Amino acid sequence: MRTNVHIKYFALFIAMLVTAMVYWPGLSGGFLFDDYPNILDNPGVQPHDASLASLAQAALSSPSSEFSRPLASLSFAANYLATGLNPYWMKLTNLVIHLLNGLLVFFLASALLESATETTATAKDFSAIPKASPTLARSGSIAALIATSWMLLPINLTAVLYVVQRMESLANLFVLLGLIGYVAGRRRMLSSRDLSSATSNPKKWGGFWLCAASITLPTALGLLAKETAVMLPFYALLIECFLYCFRVVTLVRPEFADTISNKATRVFDRRLLALYFVVLAIPFIAGAILLLPSLLQPERWNTRNFTLSTRLLSEARIVVDYVIWTVLPTPHALSFYHDNFKVSSGVLTPWTTLASLLGLTALVVLTWWLRRRLPLAALGMAMFLSCQLLTGTILPLELIYEHRNYFASFGLLLAVVPLLAVPRSKPFALPRHVLFAGLILCWTVLTALTAYAWGNPLRLAQDLASRAPQSPRAQYELGRTYIVYSQYDPHSPFTHLAYAPLERSAALPDSSILPEQALIFMNARMHLALKDAWWDSLIAKLKAHKPGVQDESSLGALTQCAHDGQCNLAKQRMVDAYLAALSHPHPTARLLAMYGDYAWNVLNDHKLGEQATTDAAKESPREPAYRVTLIRMLLVDGQMKAAHDAIGQLQTLNIGGRLDAQLAELRALSDAH
Repeated sequence: MRTNVHIKYFALFIAMLVTAMVYWPGLSGGFLFDDYPNILDNPGVQPHDASLASLAQAALSSPSSEFSRPLASLSFAANYLATGLNPYWMKLTNLVIHLLNGLLVFFLASALLESATETTATAKDFSAIPKASPTLARSGSIAALIATSWMLLPINLTAVLYVVQRMESLANLFVLLGLIGYVAGRRRMLSSRDLSSATSNPKKWGGFWLCAASITLPTALGLLAKETAVMLPFYALLIECFLYCFRVVTLVRPEFADTISNKATRVFDRRLLALYFVVLAIPFIAGAILLLPSLLQPERWNTRNFTLSTRLLSEARIVVDYVIWTVLPTPHALSFYHDNFKVSSGVLTPWTTLASLLGLTALVVLTWWLRRRLPLAALGMAMFLSCQLLTGTILPLELIYEHRNYFASFGLLLAVVPLLAVPRSKPFALPRHVLFAGLILCWTVLTALTAYAWGNPLRLAQDLASRAPQSPRAQYELGRTYIVYSQYDPHSPFTHLAYAPLERSAALPDSSILPEQALIFMNARMHLALKDAWWDSLIAKLKAHKPGVQDESSLGALTQCAHDGQCNLAKQRMVDAYLAALSHPHPTARLLAMYGDYAWNVLNDHKLGEQATTDAAKESPREPAYRVTLIRMLLVDGQMKAAHDAIGQLQTLNIGGRLDAQLAELRALSDAH
């Protein structure tokens, strides 16, 4: 038995080493897409020191969520303090987290496999499975195979090499820890040890409190990294329903505990129902009451090219795609950019919508049918499906992201791997083993090839553009990369290469204004002529749809370039662009603040600049940056009373002293005036 234990840990160590080797070439790559607003363009995660004020500012600086994801932001700040804005070390940190998660996947899979064996046995005879049984011994080997497969899955690559998705991997580190603790607590409650003691009856509390702590504390910590950690209690409920059925072990006659003939049995434990009512049912009801009214309002979906109903129809196809991309991935499927996805406008438009709905229904029915026959396979499928409930249903998020399957892929492997890694005595064992070996080889090769592409910004941009030729983002990123490599030299060969992908991106359906902005920015920086068609297209897109985050970032880049004097942009064209963007109801605080910046610094219209910045501060009262800018404007204009009042309001946002430096500077400016 010791030999088997050593072998499985040695195999796990080799798997982690292979994973590190596969990912290593990708560590030398650069930043990408959402890395820019969250890290490169976010001064909050670039602190000058490790003081409490700097760390508080870093923790609350993420633009990705109203919850700020402070733990993830602090980890970026820690990277910055140690090595600056070097993507290599940030990606290496992600890889370490991924390997730690692989280790936790091993422990969780092992515990679930053992629990499935033990609970199946105790349903018939409490003492049927000894601790050294071959079935339990094999669980460690299968768990090692699950962990190996999970670490090498191509669909999980973006959670490692896409720096900002440390949010996802870090949140799931706590999810895995919580589930391991929960299973340990439940196994303790079901333990056959010390049945003669007074603590062995249903009132035994040690295991219960471990379960309660494991689905509350890790959830709270995981939420500090990303909101997906909120699913931890639901995953624990699935484990409970499929493996433990709310039962604990007790003696038939506790008063005769020392009697040899006295047998153990499993009884229903109401404490677990109470626990889930508190940690799951109440938060779910409260969340539904708070979120549903706004989600049902049509204007909430104005920035998207889909509605609530078309999103739900589309997600049926996407979830089926996720299954295929996890188990049988191809390079063109895992293209990172999926903005060219055709939204389902009806059950038969396209026809794959109905097919996907029927397929998911069949999967749910199969999961229910297998719950008694193959509980672990049923549990794995239920975990995969439940993982899509948060990001693939009613929230107005983008439709597709591969990293959303970071935990969901574990569920699929939990269902599939034990069915393939069977003992040689089982029917069709050899074909199953060959299929499984082929899958692992394919996963490893595709992950290695993709990681190699990620190791160089130009190579990655070319690779992603070839994988998704109809993706506006992929084509834009290729053009933007050419611009970076051109170093704004009109005679560089990269300059001429940039035009084709950018103009192709601009012409594709549902494209943002990013490609037009890049063309205008590039030519303006190099003092080349700007085409009227670029401006016309940019303004028309802003009029047609409420600007999204990418559109706002584009306007911000042009504003900054004009502000710095690097771009000679027609003022009327910029004003027309801003007015088109602001013509939609409820403009964002970010857009208002950018317009205020442009009006104040470029148009020299102080009244307009103050008004737009005031509107931004009202729209986002918890964001201090807008108030700081407004106070500076008021001081320059000599509005001392208004500035003093605004400083007082800013003081209320000084959590943990994060605004001490800004407040001191503003007070000094106020005194100087």
